[in-house]
Amino acid sequence: MINKQNILNTLKILGIPIAYAIVLRFFFGVHSWSELFGIMSISFLFCLPTVMGILIVYFSSEEKARSWDYKVMAPWIPIGIFLGITLLFSVEGWACWIMVLPLFLLGASIGGFIGAYLKFRKKNNTMYVSFFALLPIFMSPIESMIGSIPGTYKAYTYIDINASAEKIWQNVTKVKEIPQEQDKGWLTRALGFPRPVKAELNYEGVGAYRKAIFTNGLVFHETVSEYIHQKKMVFSIKAYPHEIPSTTMDEHVVIGGKYFDVLNGTYELEKLNEKTYRLHLYSHFKLSTTFNFYASWWTKWIMQDIQNNILQIEKQRAETL
Repeated sequence: MINKQNILNTLKILGIPIAYAIVLRFFFGVHSWSELFGIMSISFLFCLPTVMGILIVYFSSEEKARSWDYKVMAPWIPIGIFLGITLLFSVEGWACWIMVLPLFLLGASIGGFIGAYLKFRKKNNTMYVSFFALLPIFMSPIESMIGSIPGTYKAYTYIDINASAEKIWQNVTKVKEIPQEQDKGWLTRALGFPRPVKAELNYEGVGAYRKAIFTNGLVFHETVSEYIHQKKMVFSIKAYPHEIPSTTMDEHVVIGGKYFDVLNGTYELEKLNEKTYRLHLYSHFKLSTTFNFYASWWTKWIMQDIQNNILQIEKQRAETL
């Protein structure tokens, strides 16, 4: 026989943290308040899951709250449900969730231990829980006043190619259309990011223009600032957010937007021996968040995935065509 009281308790234990997360996501998502309450903030991305962990363990039974496994993993359940709700109603995209999920799970588990501690305190339990629940709202304006600290980072990749410098350089300056089967960018594909299609220099030299076209309307406008034939090419990179369809990338990770921008790229060709050259490709990108220490890892992995994908295509073409 179904125990109605157990069902009600379960709904309460899960419902309170989920309802809290939905309300806070709506509150932080109001654009007119974005100067004070931002989704891309430590106040939201770490405090929200921490409070969810506190709530689920605090409202659970004492027996469960004493279990280490429960304190670590039970908070992941409302996180998963909240994830599903935001995806179902297109509040967030897969790319954002994949990148913030480790942070959410860590924060939720830490919250589980805090919730257990508060549960077994002898007094003022409710007051402390209320304090933690309101903490993101109080923290966010302070975080906004401090402001983000823009940082510039480098993504470096290289590949060894058994071909002449001439053939390699031809494929650097003119990347002809890339069939989908040649695309090996596993990380960008998993995140649903656009894949490279083609890029071609209008002439070889300083001031030359290259239009790097990706799927779903993403375009990089590149201008050569330094050029040494068959040795080095440095180019600025600019993406204009207004050119990118809103369905292409989540607003929080759009290139050229408020939080992330690619600045420049460099190709360098190094001779290893008579038959082999090493093609270096690196780029610099800028982040403007209050959690660059975390965002820079993901951004570097994504940029390296894009660059490795292009390098392997250039290698395959230079060695076979």
